[in-house]
Amino acid sequence: MSISSSGYGARTSITELKASRPQHEVFRNCKRSCAALGHEVNQTAPKLRQFTTTMLRQSTFKQLLRSLGSAAKAATRTPASRRTFLSPPRSQPNEHLNRLDVNKLSEQQIKYARNRRAFLWTGLFCSVSSMIYAGYLIKLELENSPVQADSSLPSTDPLAGTNAAERKVVVRDEEGHELVPTGNSTVPTFPRTLELGSFEGAIAPGASASGLATTITGADKTEYTLVGFGLRTVTFVGIQVYVVGFYVATADVASLQSALTKKVNPIATTLVPGERDQLRTDLLDPAKGEELWDGLLANGIPARSVFRVIPVRDTDFHHLRDGFVRAIQARAGKVEDEQFGEAMKHFRQIFNRGKVPAKKELLLIRDGEGKLIVVYDDGGNKKEGRPAGRQLVGIVDDERVSRALWLNYLAGKKVASEPARKSIVEGIMEFVERPVGTVAAQVV
Repeated sequence: MSISSSGYGARTSITELKASRPQHEVFRNCKRSCAALGHEVNQTAPKLRQFTTTMLRQSTFKQLLRSLGSAAKAATRTPASRRTFLSPPRSQPNEHLNRLDVNKLSEQQIKYARNRRAFLWTGLFCSVSSMIYAGYLIKLELENSPVQADSSLPSTDPLAGTNAAERKVVVRDEEGHELVPTGNSTVPTFPRTLELGSFEGAIAPGASASGLATTITGADKTEYTLVGFGLRTVTFVGIQVYVVGFYVATADVASLQSALTKKVNPIATTLVPGERDQLRTDLLDPAKGEELWDGLLANGIPARSVFRVIPVRDTDFHHLRDGFVRAIQARAGKVEDEQFGEAMKHFRQIFNRGKVPAKKELLLIRDGEGKLIVVYDDGGNKKEGRPAGRQLVGIVDDERVSRALWLNYLAGKKVASEPARKSIVEGIMEFVERPVGTVAAQVV
């Protein structure tokens, strides 16, 4: 048996001890060796426990891992390259990823759009301003230094005459009838003159299913001259309804000239510029104009006249009738006798019909006795047996009906077409500036 003591590093044999020393000395030495060994163990155990606890702490463990990670990165990191004077700057490893930032890209797009819009508005403003300024400079230059741009045409050319600027372009149709431009795209022209036969008398018994009678004409036809025309519009947005023209029998122009001239100057045969201006003012005045035209029509001046109505859009007789009835009642509201009521009833019956397509002609004729004659040309229909040409629709005998309807276009505070009223007045001015008895066709 042997006992080993790590503290002293000695190995003692019990047999030897028994032989050399007494027995109690041997046990004493063994006990001393065991005590030393236990003391050494007790001193080493706390240090080992403290080391283990320190290593297992979280912060110390993290520091250890961080140190190991830094060491690994340092071992694998590539050496930084040096930039020379001529070498381009190198992009960082994460530069492409930074460009994919959605918020940053959105801000860049908004900024680009804002700058682009500002540049466009600036360019537009500068362009318009430059054009206006250039036009202004050209105007000043022409006023200060007028340019002579006369034609070098020979003296025998008609356009080289002294009155060439006053010449009017004459447009004619296929039959040679002179046409007057209206300025409307749907109804571009009006004939300068109309030739109408006699429509007087009862409606012929051979009326068609549409209510239009066969034309009743005489051998002689009456020529009517255009005085003025205009476009009728309704509602505040100016919806176009029809173009209306006022015609006077050419043979009755002299009596109209004389009557209007005598209204201003009883002893004159023609009016000077100042008198014409006075007559124009009276005709355009709502009260004076209505009084003047009412007196002329009541005395049969002009004896024969026509209002030519051409719709610019599809309409119907009922719509036209409602407008005519309102106009007549507004001008003849105080008349309440039975004869006038029957005349209005008959007038409504005449217009109790169907459609009126665009560009179809409707004539309202006032004859020498003041009768109202309604004539319509729908172009004919072979299937229904209607011939082409102007057809008589009906006749109203009461003169007050036609007079009130005429005043709806000629005078008053509110007329059916203000452009037509002004155009008619200007046509009258050209009549009265010539001596009485001179027949002149009016071109507006």
